[in-house]
Formats: sequence, C-alpha cells, structure tokens
Amino acid sequence: MHLPKRALAGLGLVAVSALALSACSSDSGATTDTKTTSAAAAVDLSSVCPANVVIQTDWNPEADHGHLYELLGDDYKVDASKKSVSGTLMSGGKSTGVQVEIRSGGPAIGYASVSSQMYQDKDIMLGYVTTDEGVQNSAKLPTTAVMAENDISPQMIMWDPATYPDVTTIKELGAALEKNDGVVRYFGGSAYMEYLIGNGILPKSVTDGSYDGTPSKFVVAKGNDAQQGFATAEPFIYKNQVAAWGKDVKYQLVNDTGYPIYPEAMSVRTGDLTKLSPCLKKLVPVLQQADVDYITNPGTTNKLVANLVTQYNNGWVYDEDVANYGVETMKKLKIASNGDNDYVGDMDTERIQKVIDIDTPIYEKSGTKLKSGLAPEDLFTNEFIDKSIGF
Repeated sequence: MHLPKRALAGLGLVAVSALALSACSSDSGATTDTKTTSAAAAVDLSSVCPANVVIQTDWNPEADHGHLYELLGDDYKVDASKKSVSGTLMSGGKSTGVQVEIRSGGPAIGYASVSSQMYQDKDIMLGYVTTDEGVQNSAKLPTTAVMAENDISPQMIMWDPATYPDVTTIKELGAALEKNDGVVRYFGGSAYMEYLIGNGILPKSVTDGSYDGTPSKFVVAKGNDAQQGFATAEPFIYKNQVAAWGKDVKYQLVNDTGYPIYPEAMSVRTGDLTKLSPCLKKLVPVLQQADVDYITNPGTTNKLVANLVTQYNNGWVYDEDVANYGVETMKKLKIASNGDNDYVGDMDTERIQKVIDIDTPIYEKSGTKLKSGLAPEDLFTNEFIDKSIGF
C-alpha cells in the first residue's frame, strides 16, 4: 500500500503531503570536465566538504532515491528512531574521507517540505527540491539545484484500461470521466493539478483532492475513477500487492502533458552556494557516478533500501520487488537518463523557465509571494556537472 508521498509544491503552503510526485537536458551553466568513473582513483572530499554530508530526502527509502543509498559503504549504521542511515561516503568502492547521513522525509519530518526543513536545520547540506517547490519558495526559502537525480518526473495519473479501453492520455481520460461521472483523486494543493485544470487537460469537475494515499477508494470505484501515482511504484503494487485490485492499470506521465519539472533535484540553500562550491565541485561528480552505478547495477542497493524500510517500520510498505520494478521503469521511460546529451544530472534553462511561467500565476493566485523577477539562474546551476559522466 502506498502511503501519502512526497512534499510537493502546494498552493500557498510551505508543505503539502503528496504521493508523488520531455526529457531535455542542459544548455546552461558551466560544467566541469574532470574524469570520474566507478573505477577511478579515490576522491578525497575531506579537505573541502563537511565531515558529515547530511542529505534530506522527501520520502521513505525507495528506488527513486537509490543513487543516494549507493553512496553508503558496508559500515553504515541505521537510526530507526530518526529514520536515517549514515556511514562512510563511498565513490567507486573507495572512501572519500567523509561521512554521509541520509535522512528520510515525508512522515519522518511531519510531511514538511524539504525546503523548510533545510532552513530549520542548517546541518543539512543538500536536499531534494522539485522545480515547482523551488519556484514556490523562491522568496522566503530560496534553494539552488546543483544536480537533477532524474531527468523526468515519474508523477502520473492512472486509470483502469478495462473501463476506459480507448483512453491513452490524461486529456482523453478527462472527457471519459465526465461521461462516466468519475473523478481523478489526488492530494489537494498540488501545483501540477492546477496546471492540468488551467490548461484544459482535465475539467475541474472531474478532480477530487481527497486522495489519502491508500488504494481503498480506487478499488471501491471498480475502475470508474482515476488516481494520481508514481510510474515507478503503483502499477506494480496495484497489480501484484493490492489483492483487491490485482490487475493492470494504464497511465500517462504528467511530464508528457507539458509540465517538465525536475523531480527531487539535489539542492543547497542559495545563500550557502558560494561557501559550498569547493565541496560541490568534487561532490557532484561523485553523486553523478552513484546515479549511473545504481541504475546500472541496483541489486545490492535495493536490498539495502528494503532493509531500511523494514527497520524504520513506520507503515511504509516497500520491498525489493517494487524497487527492482522501479529501476526498470526508470530505464524504460527514460526517467533516469542523460536527457538530450551524453552526461547525467544537468538541467535545461528553457525547461526551468517553462515551469516558472506555468507556476507563477498559480502560486500568485493562491497568495504566495515569489522572488521578484524570478529567473532560471535563481533556481539551478550546472557549474559542478562533470560532462564525462553519463549512462
């Protein structure tokens, strides 16, 4: 069962609990060219990075976060009460000379947004900030993304193909739901839904913001209703682990409707960017390589992810089978990919500008104050990306 997931950017809220959240990459910002591979010499971070690199995620351990857990060596220690794991930060099987601490989000931080958590706890160096959250908090809690851990968001809308056999897109789904008096259930306050409504992709009359993260209403509706979800989890879970459903669902990514956020981009507090630059210059290539290594060979890390979920024991149900499905889906849908070039982790100026253009009126309508004159360079930099590292 999938519980409420991810602190998505809500309307006028610092945090909204949510289940989930055109591949393009990068033309903006300088990039480094230092060769870093899994077989390279050891990377020494001890002289430029904090002794303990603290990373705040937006949810419980899962395949979408696998690149972070790939960083851990065999000496990791679990703090089940704090829902965190720490150990030597590794690169290519070698110690980097510092520790890494990976903290869970969602229920572990009271469903607060990662941005707010980063400003409440200055020990956090890096956090997951999705592009629309960055826009929303650009005035009061500004963050700068330094690496996109995935190129496309797996956020999707799913439906029953037996009930709606001719539906292939979210727009077609909206028209079909109107005829059937069906709805799309989602976590209220999600910016992507306001985008879908505002652009005529979904009629407002078929949207229902009462989703609670459980499959019960979807199952009870017997295929008449649709639901938000994550392409990397729900299709497998609903077919194989929700006995009351036990069959395929069909879906379309929200990204494919024209809402091109970068999900869970690795971000720092904007005011700390200059101070952290010497560290980021060495650390970001390590993060890129971990992303590639994980997606290429996820088995060991997926076992760790499943083990952490078990030890945290907070109601989140997630096993190796779901994690393995998640990785295969990330590869199949190019959620984890180089985008439009040969390297991983960079972000595209035009894409960021499009999100700004979409979300600015949505947030302003809700009364949220954004940074005056907000521009893509306020939200991200490719300065630390190593162009030699990719899938």
